[in-house]
Parts: sequence; structure tokens; C-alpha cells
Amino acid sequence: MKKQTAVYLRVSTLDQENGLMSQRRALKDYCTNHNMDNLKWYSDRLSGKDTNRPAFKELQKDIFAGKVDTVVCWKLDRLSRSLQDGVNILCNWLKKDIRIIAITQQLDFSGTIGKIIATVMYGLAEMSRENLRENTKRGLIAAKAKGSKLGKRPRIFAKDIVPLVKKGMTIQAIADKFKVTKPAIYNCLERENVDLAKLRRRMAVT
Repeated sequence: MKKQTAVYLRVSTLDQENGLMSQRRALKDYCTNHNMDNLKWYSDRLSGKDTNRPAFKELQKDIFAGKVDTVVCWKLDRLSRSLQDGVNILCNWLKKDIRIIAITQQLDFSGTIGKIIATVMYGLAEMSRENLRENTKRGLIAAKAKGSKLGKRPRIFAKDIVPLVKKGMTIQAIADKFKVTKPAIYNCLERENVDLAKLRRRMAVT
């Protein structure tokens, strides 16, 4: 029985159809250009902070059942944004002779050397995120010392956002209204379990 090439996509906020479609197009083109067939697609619309994702769990199950020999993804952080989880995932897959390809980073992992490179890549990514967090923290402390109100984000709630979406306002316009960023709007909706894509579909048929 010919093994499958698993193609994994992940987007982490709610208004994600464009992001998902762009990943899918690029991944499909890559697989076509590299003569990869017998594809099985796995798609999650969740954060990569942990591995508790439906499609990812299905992928893991298929890998450990011996159905998959190659995993293709957009980039490594689509698999996990956690250093420990990411390294564990890659090491476990590589032990099973799974080939892992991250197309935008032009990375192709297999065997022992692949495991070493993957560990280094995840370590560098973790260092970069930690430096960003530390720089942000220092900036907020400095701003507070100068009497600035930076860091005091306006509180927003789904009950304030949903009526504006129903009126046809864009996410950018809503963000501007509340003086926050677009990700803050998406995070608020996600935190309060509002499915923006489903809401918009309902609006389209009413």
C-alpha cells in the first residue's frame, strides 16, 4: 500500500479564509512541482501554543499507524510554536523515518541530521520570541516610568463587536473605532468563542 503525503495547514485567528487559501495554494503548487501525489490534507484553525488540535491529532494518528511517509507544511511554526513540543514532534516523526518539509523556509528534514537542524531551528525561534517579549516588557516599563499610558489596552468584548460586524463594518474599522489592533479584535472573539466565519455566513443568507 502506497503511503500518503500529509499536507498540514494551520491558521490561528478567526478571520482566516484568506490565510488558509494562500497556504493551500502554495502547498498545492509545491506538491505538484515536486511530483508529490496521494495527498491527504489536514487543516486547523487554532493557535499553535499546544498540540490539542483536531486535524493535528488526526495527522499524528495516521503517522503512528504507518500511513504517512512525508509531511509538508507552510513553515515549522505551523506544527507548533512551542520549543519543547516542536522538537518532540520532529524527533518522534524522524524516528519513524518521516520526511518533513517546510516550504517557505526551504527546509527538508530527514534522519539524524534533520533532527539536529530542526532542534537548532526551533531553539533560534524560541530565542527570538523571548527577546521580543523582553524588549516589549522593557518598553512598557520605560513608558510607565515616563508617565505614559502605554500598555493600558482598552477593554473590548464580543458583545460590543458582534453588532458592528452585523452592520457590515470591517474588522479594521472596528479596530480603529476601539483604538486597538485587528489581532486584538480576533483574540477577543476567539476568547469568547465567537465564530466570525460562521457569523458572516449567517449574515450572507439572511
